[in-house]
Amino acid sequence: MATTSLPVPRRLFPARLVKNRLLTGIIRHTLLVCLLVVILYPLLWMVAASFRPNNEIFNGLGLFSGSFTLENYANGWAAGQQGFSRYFLNSTLVTVLSIVGNLISCSLTAYAFARLEFPFKRTLFAILLGTMLLPYHVTLVPQYVLFNELGWINTYLPLIVPRFLGTEAFFIFLMVQFIRTLPRELDESARLDGAGHFGIFARIIMPLALPAIGTTAMFTFIASWNDFLGPLLYLNRADLHTVPIALNTFLDSTGENAFGELFAMSTLSLAPIVGFFIVSQRLLIEGIATTGMK
Repeated sequence: MATTSLPVPRRLFPARLVKNRLLTGIIRHTLLVCLLVVILYPLLWMVAASFRPNNEIFNGLGLFSGSFTLENYANGWAAGQQGFSRYFLNSTLVTVLSIVGNLISCSLTAYAFARLEFPFKRTLFAILLGTMLLPYHVTLVPQYVLFNELGWINTYLPLIVPRFLGTEAFFIFLMVQFIRTLPRELDESARLDGAGHFGIFARIIMPLALPAIGTTAMFTFIASWNDFLGPLLYLNRADLHTVPIALNTFLDSTGENAFGELFAMSTLSLAPIVGFFIVSQRLLIEGIATTGMK
């Protein structure tokens, strides 16, 4: 009796193809790691240099040295007329109020453009987007004159009040695009239950727009915490200075620079940004990924 041999099944993924993909993946990840090292090395060097004595900071570009000291942090924290604890408190106050102002004003403005109908809606939205093309330096002098006439110089009002007036066109655009992705049926269901515009905004839109809110809060935090020009213009008193202005005091025009204390306080000033990013990174990624889908 003759026996029939069964055909050998063909491999779904040939061994050569699997090897090529594995090799490609290894090369890609190696390049990414090398690029990451190049990008992060200056930051890592600054952190390492903050633990060296001042006379050994620029001895080499390596991350490790024989000397280790915490004196830079102790001297840097006590530096200045007020000490860095006061400067961190000032920056925290300005940053928190800026975040609150942006979230309130930008979300309300975005809801109006995304959900309400009113005359010249498209024209006003186009003008709003056009303000993003206007350089900040163009309005710098008129703003200073206005705030000076209002008596707001040497106060935090010029840094905080504009945030409550919906002046950040980028964040408004980001929230408008996100709200447009939410189905209008949710609004109609809430309206049938007796909710008005504010009820729909507070109970429906805001909870669903958390990714866009997290993205706005993150970028506002970074911009406010790192802002140097605004405090430099409006805050002349030492007790009102924020962290970026205080860091500048370590650089002396005569050449007597305290780089150890500068690097130490710069490292501490980065800690809130890194911590805030770690906490809100999920909302940040979702907000960027879903904005502009519609």
